[in-house]
Amino acid sequence: MKIGFIGLGHMGNPMCRNLLKHGHKLKVYDVVADLARKLEKEGCELASSAAECARGVEVVITMLPSSPHVRSVYLSEYGVLKGAKSGTPLIDSSTIDPLTARDVAMEAKARGCPMVDAPVSGGVGGAEAGTLTFMVGGDAADYEAAKPILQGMGKNIVHCGGIGNGQVAKICNNMMLAIEMIATSEGMTLASKLGMDPKVFAAIVNTSSGRCWSSDTYNPFPGVLENVPASRGYSGGFGADLMLKDLTLVTDAAKNAKQPVVLGALAQQIYQKHSNDGHGAKDFSSVILQYMKEKA
Repeated sequence: MKIGFIGLGHMGNPMCRNLLKHGHKLKVYDVVADLARKLEKEGCELASSAAECARGVEVVITMLPSSPHVRSVYLSEYGVLKGAKSGTPLIDSSTIDPLTARDVAMEAKARGCPMVDAPVSGGVGGAEAGTLTFMVGGDAADYEAAKPILQGMGKNIVHCGGIGNGQVAKICNNMMLAIEMIATSEGMTLASKLGMDPKVFAAIVNTSSGRCWSSDTYNPFPGVLENVPASRGYSGGFGADLMLKDLTLVTDAAKNAKQPVVLGALAQQIYQKHSNDGHGAKDFSSVILQYMKEKA
């Protein structure tokens, strides 16, 4: 297929490369022209705007930083909906709030373009390996049409229900992950402070009721696990500022829904302080530094 792809950053670039490996032709656009030129060397056609990127293609995919970017790229005078012909499927893989996803999809539908929201899990490593999980919101028929394209970039493609539900799954899952990481950080540092070997404590937790992904697969305490960010100064992985972004999305969504998320709101404030302390670029497991005496 000929695909228009907009947003060529840390995630978008490897996603494009995997689409190329699967035989698709790409027309690409990013406001940072150098990012597009890198893919031009791989055989991609360059577009001069989002609208132009949406012209003459069979599907449009976007991977953008935030909700305002999505609204602008789709709805502005030079946006996707100005260039896409009626019937062109649209796939937004940005992580944004569900309300924005639904608003933009409604505008797209009004102009004859079916749209799904398809945020991802798996990070840059998953994008490079082509093993991302896509959480897809939209009509069943639109999901089935998008699925073969998404399989060129991911391993697990999950239909979450109606439009916006992909975003619901993404931000609610990440809220739970943030809370679990903070709880693991508190438990690990307290056990160490009380004189217990962190590795021994982690082994007990991971065969007991305190076990979770943050403790057994991604433990934040330095030296407990190899090949995790905690073993390399919290470099790489999923940035603390990205977790803060998702927590802000989820708390905003909860306010709109009038649904209490007491621990989610507290987690958002903890990550806000963590970012303000200068750790935003570190992996999100570095939140344990909020509890350790010596901070990296």
